[in-house]
Amino acid sequence: MTMKVRDIASAIEAFAPLCLQEDYDNAGIQVGDPDSEVGSVLLCTDVTEAVVDEAISRGAGMVVSHHPLIFRGLKKIAGRTPVERMVAKAIKHGVAIYSAHTNIDNARGGVSFKMAEKLGLTGVEVLDKQCGTLRKVVVYVPTAQADAVEQAMWQAGAGRLGDYDSCSYRLSGEGRYRALGGATPFAGAVGEHHVEPEVRVEVLAHKSRCASVIAAMLAAHPYEEPAFDVIALDNADRYSGSGVVGSISPEPAMQFLSRLKRTFGAAAVRYSGHAEGRTISRVALCGGAGSFLVGSAIAAGADVLVTGDMKYHDFQGNEDRIILADIGHYESEQYTKEIFCDIIKKKNPNFAVYFAQSEENQIKYL
Repeated sequence: MTMKVRDIASAIEAFAPLCLQEDYDNAGIQVGDPDSEVGSVLLCTDVTEAVVDEAISRGAGMVVSHHPLIFRGLKKIAGRTPVERMVAKAIKHGVAIYSAHTNIDNARGGVSFKMAEKLGLTGVEVLDKQCGTLRKVVVYVPTAQADAVEQAMWQAGAGRLGDYDSCSYRLSGEGRYRALGGATPFAGAVGEHHVEPEVRVEVLAHKSRCASVIAAMLAAHPYEEPAFDVIALDNADRYSGSGVVGSISPEPAMQFLSRLKRTFGAAAVRYSGHAEGRTISRVALCGGAGSFLVGSAIAAGADVLVTGDMKYHDFQGNEDRIILADIGHYESEQYTKEIFCDIIKKKNPNFAVYFAQSEENQIKYL
């Protein structure tokens, strides 16, 4: 049983579109031919030389990682650095490398949602919502063909709003036009003014799917020259963004911190705030480095923000308002491999997927 690199990448990007990634990021195919066939895939958080060697020894034709192997352009591949060596070795042995980083951080069901699942949070929602990711596609269609055009846009991914699909808005009216020489009008005659009963159909589409939605609409539309608008929206997308917040049954803060340490296998939990004697019931989480979310966590009424990579001064100034808990960068993102596995297995249940056994936390504790 094989799959193309392209198909695995497409399945991950359907879950976490590349347009969700931050400007500094470099998610996507790092190394390899998108059309190559692979018989298995190796999953990891970080691509290391040991992971590439494991992929080769297992015969895995593809590595899927959370952190990108390549953040900046390589001017040479001469084996001078670990990245150059890994790229050269992967190319030599036909191993494709794909990374989903801040796009899967920001996706619904992504890294922070997985943390919430591990801790048993309920009522989970995005903490810092992305803006500008939605488009409204508006098209004017003859009344009799409105259903077909609407269905085509839905099938291309439009009309989804949270846990609802097939969403649209319609308004009836009249379309007026005159076909000029060279036109082949769907209704009316060349040179004559025509009035056609039409429906204004409005659907929402994520910007990553907008081109596909428009293409589907144009293919289904009966007019030679359909009138349509694509409107960028500033609305916050409550289903994509940084971090999450949710609830747990009230728990003593020190007990929660101990459970946090066990759940994520952290060597230590660095925390600030007056934890002794406090109770935790509302929890904010962010995989990776989430100190920028302190204000959002406080605004959301969180008793604690759990993340990684907090600096000394990040812990200061909010001791009376929130507990800040740093479990480590790797520790907070280690379960991303489970997300990748679920995506690939949903696409092809019989495809071989392995978790990298050679992977280890790059940060050591004495």
